[in-house]
Amino acid sequence: MMPPPYLALSLVYWLHMLATVAWIGSLVALSILVLPAARKALEPSAYADLVACLRRRLDPLSWLSLLVLTATGMFQMSANPNYQGFLSFGNRWAVAILIKHLLFLGMVGVSAYLSWGLIPRLQRVAILQARDQSAPQAQSWARREALLLRLNLLLSLLVLAFTALARAS
Repeated sequence: MMPPPYLALSLVYWLHMLATVAWIGSLVALSILVLPAARKALEPSAYADLVACLRRRLDPLSWLSLLVLTATGMFQMSANPNYQGFLSFGNRWAVAILIKHLLFLGMVGVSAYLSWGLIPRLQRVAILQARDQSAPQAQSWARREALLLRLNLLLSLLVLAFTALARAS
């Protein structure tokens, strides 16, 4: 026997909110609390070890959250009475959802670059610095990491804002 539709939709909403909290919560914690404090308090090798430990725990959670957000978001969108079809933007809700999805894709791109491009590079730099070897671009990459984390945080806040706009439509 299938559950009533409102229970299924409630489960989808709950999973979507849970994934949102996990992903955005980790972004807030990392960009505002953990990494700035660790950068000031730790030696480069200890900082690299901390970032490696955080990545091992947070990367799977982040990418799982993205998958859950994508699946549950598509389900929610198709169940919404404002949804008029793929690439149909005949109302404010559809425009808000389009902008939200574009911002979300931007977050995915920034996260991918951080996970598989910049953070591994920063870990190698920290290892070189711990061995008293030169790493001339270390400061530039560290600034780029901080900037991209803040950018992702800003994008996440905008995603939430456009979600609110869509719900108010």
